[in-house]
Amino acid sequence: MGKEAEAVRILVIEDSESVASMIGMFFSKEGIDGTFITDGDAGYREAMTGEYDCLIIDWMLPGMDGVTICRKVREAGLDVPVIMLTAKTGEEDQVTGLETGADDYVTKPFSPAALMARIRAVTRRYGKQPQPEEEGIIRTRHFLINEKTREVRLDGEPLPGLTPKEFDLLTHFARHPKQVFSREQLIENVWGYGFYGDDRTVDVHVKRLRSKTESDGQQFFHTVWGVGYRFEETDG
Repeated sequence: MGKEAEAVRILVIEDSESVASMIGMFFSKEGIDGTFITDGDAGYREAMTGEYDCLIIDWMLPGMDGVTICRKVREAGLDVPVIMLTAKTGEEDQVTGLETGADDYVTKPFSPAALMARIRAVTRRYGKQPQPEEEGIIRTRHFLINEKTREVRLDGEPLPGLTPKEFDLLTHFARHPKQVFSREQLIENVWGYGFYGDDRTVDVHVKRLRSKTESDGQQFFHTVWGVGYRFEETDG
């Protein structure tokens, strides 16, 4: 099997949880590797790593504001497309954002599809743009899941040994990152209505997935006490 195309990496500096969640869900569907930071100072430091193909920066942030981040990024010579997000709609505000070095300006509220169109436009000008997700392929930060061949890659390496139900459970989680599911919901969505066993079978399968996938401080399957489980890729 040939080397998989590298996912486009986008840094989103946005302190609104609802906006970040909306963008994150859309990124997941599009196969984009998104990193989300809510604080301006931390966002600026992360942006300066130079590891991203696009920066999406909210205007108003705790700590360093978005306009200052954009200006400092440009002063440092970082060659990366920048899209500003803001509730400000005045022409003068838009000019201010663009004059600091932003490539585009998106006013809130906006649709994920509209933001994606802006991302494609600015990244095209910089020579790299997100590719439409291939049918049956799920890409996350660490996983590549092929639903047609039922193959899984973890950090680029084949992940053998998953049982059919473990594969189905992993796929369901990967399609709904950060969403919390109860045991009953997982049984309904993964095992189906015809399942009459103990709901503790979910715990067994999650435990096995953890043992087969998590190492070196990586965590994917998080227990939400009293509720169920969620899939979120964290390191350390």
